[in-house]
Parts: sequence; C-alpha cells; structure tokens
Amino acid sequence: MDFSKATILITGGNSGIGRALAEALAAQGAKLIITGRNATSLKATLDANPGMESYELDVSSPDAVKRFAMTVTLQHPDLNAVIHNAGIMVIENVLAESVDLDIAERTIATNLLGPIRLTTALLPHLRSKSEAAIVTVSSGLAFVPRADTPTYGATKAAIHSWSQSLRHELRDTSISVIEIAPPLVATDLTPGQSANPRAMPLAEFISEAVSLLSAAETPSEVLVQRVMPQRTAERTGNFEAIFGMINPA
Repeated sequence: MDFSKATILITGGNSGIGRALAEALAAQGAKLIITGRNATSLKATLDANPGMESYELDVSSPDAVKRFAMTVTLQHPDLNAVIHNAGIMVIENVLAESVDLDIAERTIATNLLGPIRLTTALLPHLRSKSEAAIVTVSSGLAFVPRADTPTYGATKAAIHSWSQSLRHELRDTSISVIEIAPPLVATDLTPGQSANPRAMPLAEFISEAVSLLSAAETPSEVLVQRVMPQRTAERTGNFEAIFGMINPA
C-alpha cells in the first residue's frame, strides 16, 4: 500500500497521535481527511494544515457513523484508507463503593465499537478500490495492561484480536489490514502524560512509525522498538516483570 498516494481518513485526527500522523502522511503527499468531536481543535488543525479536510464525528454514535460514512464516500470517492485512531483512556476505580459503568461503556463504544461500525460502513466502498487499507491503532497495553485503566486495555486487546481476524477474512481482497501498537507516547491522552519522562516523544514515535508504515512491503503490524518489550512479553517470559514495571505494588 502506497500511503503517499492515498486518500486517508483518520479518526481523532485533531490531536495527539492522530494529528501527528495526519501531518506526517500529508507531508509525504497523501490527501488527508480528519475527524474529531471538538470543533475548536479541528479548526486549529485545519488552520495549520490548509490541505486537509475535516468533519465533526463522535465515533461512539452508531447513527453518526452511518451518516458520516455515506457523506465521506460521496464527497471523497477516492478515499481508500482509514486509520482508526479515535480513542479515550480513563482511570477506573474498581474498588469504589459505587462503580460508574459509564466510563467502561463509553470506552468500549469509542475504542472498539467505533472502529467496527465505521469499518462495516466503509467496507463496500473500500472493496471497490484496487488498493486500500484499514489501519487500527491498538496499544502496548493490549499485551501488558495498565491495571487502573482496565477497560482501555481490554478494548485495545480486542482491537488486536479483531485486526487479526479482519486481516484473515480480507486476505483475498485488495484491502491490507495493519495494526499500529504505540507504546506510552507523550500526548494528552491522559492528564500529565505529555510531560511523563517515561513517555516516548511524539515526534520520535511518528517518525519511526511512519517509516515502518511506508515500507516497500506493507506490514501487518507497526511496532516501534519502544513497544517491543510489551508486544513480546508473553513469548519471552517477561510478562510478570513488565507488568510490575507498569503497575508497581
């Protein structure tokens, strides 16, 4: 898949990894369409990147996703790649006297059902292209979770599994299925994360990830070196040690 010549839709492309990916891919020559829930940050992204186009979209809304898929394919018939980047990560207290399941439900609706619904809606259009791609964004936490964000880790593990199944089911089509699994990256996904000294600088992550994504042979997984200890934790027998690093007693 030559992403430099693609028309790419990135959900959550108005901030963090999504915006940085959009800007890096646009710099290579791709046409970028971004979505987000925040009109202000969408406008700021477009002001800084005049060649992009944007739509307000809440990927957790089934009706909004259906309407959006119809609109974007009608207005951009050349669309041939989608990067499912939109996501939320919220700390949950499972020991609270009253557990608020709204966090878990919103996380599942955004991080898991959003990509499934949007892919389902876009799949007939993507299958009509001679070359297309569905890119999911999971996380190193899909493989070794952070215990105080249990639903986030669960959705990312599910996205990893779903990506594997989707790749197999689409093996005889023109659609590549690629999973990007970021490590801890310095963004505003959670409070204080952008200043966390343990986080990989965003620019470094994007540079390495886009280089891997743009390889001559399209990868099934985009894994920067920083995420490999998590990705291989089970296989290497290091799961307990890495889990302890992420979740100190």
